[in-house]
Order: sequence, then C-alpha cells, then structure tokens
Amino acid sequence: MTAASAAQRQHLVGAVLVTLGMAAAVGGALGFEHIGGYIPCALCLLQRNPYYYGIPLGILAVVSSALKLPAWITRTLLLLVGILMLVGVGMGIYHSGVEWHFWEGPSTCATAAQGISSDVGDLLGDLDAKHAPSCTDAALRVLGLSFAGWNVIASLILAAIALRAAAKA
Repeated sequence: MTAASAAQRQHLVGAVLVTLGMAAAVGGALGFEHIGGYIPCALCLLQRNPYYYGIPLGILAVVSSALKLPAWITRTLLLLVGILMLVGVGMGIYHSGVEWHFWEGPSTCATAAQGISSDVGDLLGDLDAKHAPSCTDAALRVLGLSFAGWNVIASLILAAIALRAAAKA
C-alpha cells in the first residue's frame, strides 16, 4: 500500500467516524428532547449548531475521500469539522459554567414551549406540569455531568478525530 493510499484510507476512516459521531451526538440530544421530554434551553439549542453545520461537511469529506478527490479537499473539510467541534467545546464550557454558577449566563434563556396542549381543558394541567427550561439549572446530570458537560467531552473527542485525520498527509 502506498503512502498516498494509506493517507486516503485514514482520511476516509476519520471522516466516517467523525460524521457518525456527530450524527449520534445530535441524534441523542434530539432523542432526549422528543422522546425523553427534556425541553432544551436556548444555550442547549445553540450547542447543536456546530453539529448541524458539521454533519454536511463530514458527509462531503466522506464523499471526497471515497471518490479519491485531491487530498487537500478532504483535509480542508475535516479541518473545518474539527474547528466546528472546538467551537462546540467552547460553547459547552460556557454553558457548563453557567450551570455551575461560575459566571453569569444570558439575560434571557427563553425558548418556544413545546408540548403544550391546544385544548383549553388540558391547558391548565399543562401549565402546572410543564416548566420552562433554564440555562442555569441542568435538566439532568449523569455521572455528575449535565448535557452541556457531556457535549464538551463529545466535541473534544470529535475534534480530535477530525483534526488527526486532517493532519495525515
């Protein structure tokens, strides 16, 4: 196997891994929202943006590598994905700091209320049962980390995969 084909294979593997990882991360967030009933706050929604922009770039990197386009195209796409995931790390750290009250969060954290009934009879019950999300209070902690904290870890891992694959000559 030549050095060029080995690098192409590493680009392809890296692109596939990072794209599947981004899809799994944002899919998990959407699952917690739509299946688990966790209404995301404004910062939670913002943290999804690097994934929403990164997934199409990751798909393009997979296609670029699979079609054996010039390696600089795949490397550039992977570099962009890595940068987006580093932005996600920063956003997650900011949100985690807000949740731990290390610093002030945004002045408003309003999002559209989802799941409230349009039936007037059920409306009062919904108002009692549903609570608006808060950027300062974690909706759930798993092993001591909130969704924002887990996003930091996921984004760091995905950034490392993308940047390492991009660095392969």
